[in-house]
Amino acid sequence: MNEHSGLTYEAAGVSIATGDESVERIKALAKSTFSPAVLREIGLFGAFYELDTTRFRRPVLVSSIDGVGTKLKIACALGVYDTVGEDLVNHCVNDVMTSGADPLFFLDYLATGKLQPEVVEQVVAGMARACRQASCALIGGETAEMPGFYQPDDFDLAGAIVGVVEREAIIDGRGIQVGDLLIGVASNGLHTNGYSLARKVLLDVARMKLTDYVDELGTTLGEELLRVHRSYQPLVQRVRTVQGLRGIAHITGGGIVGNTRRLLPPARSLRIDWQAWQVPPIFQLIQRLGNVADEEMRRVFNLGIGEVLIVAPQAAQACVDAATGLGLTSFHIGEVA
Repeated sequence: MNEHSGLTYEAAGVSIATGDESVERIKALAKSTFSPAVLREIGLFGAFYELDTTRFRRPVLVSSIDGVGTKLKIACALGVYDTVGEDLVNHCVNDVMTSGADPLFFLDYLATGKLQPEVVEQVVAGMARACRQASCALIGGETAEMPGFYQPDDFDLAGAIVGVVEREAIIDGRGIQVGDLLIGVASNGLHTNGYSLARKVLLDVARMKLTDYVDELGTTLGEELLRVHRSYQPLVQRVRTVQGLRGIAHITGGGIVGNTRRLLPPARSLRIDWQAWQVPPIFQLIQRLGNVADEEMRRVFNLGIGEVLIVAPQAAQACVDAATGLGLTSFHIGEVA
């Protein structure tokens, strides 16, 4: 008899039954985000979303895909999984909305060494919460059990989003001019970028524990690092029709300069006033404990600015007022040169 004749997929580390259980757990969560545009339940080979073409004369679909990086290591260490699901959706929503688009639907991908249905359920609960807040349907996804590739308690997470905008209403920086102002809107922490450096400095070099209460942060280190990536959807919905709004930059990996200059036409540059706002304590802590140079901090982290609006001078006050009306702090952080 062949000595391997008794092997099964489960013996190799993949449980189809556990995968089925995970799907059953998240079906209701996904359905809670559905609108009448979603035509079928979760479970088919593809998801169906009916675009309402009566709202648009020339609809343009806008898509983006992203992950939450090594912030997942913090979530796993603390056993808190719903916030990273919320992070993922908010990050993607912010990305497509820089063009002025409204999010339509979202799909996720979760890969792990050993599937734990209760963890999957918590992650998707966070996604569903963020999708409901964004009026975005969570219409599908993939959960992969990959023993030997990931450690049993590790997982990776990614998401793809599709939005829609009227072609004539696309915001892409095309009209940016010398003298336009940069309005920086506050972040609420690291969001989802720079965690590899943050973890290296805080956990490896400084030997801090995630459960440590840090006076200058006013909370534990773990709670600070798991702050949910802020959604700027309400702000964009208010400012996208302001005459003189030229461009919107979501400040993620690459920092303020790296992300904002994506929008600039040729022969334009940024003049940033780095003293225009107070850098939040978490970034100061990382820089001090890791002896990180200013230039590296500016390249890796958002430093307290999560979104930048590029506006004509006459439009600046309207955008500042919109942010203030939503309880968001904003700063004049520079101009186009």
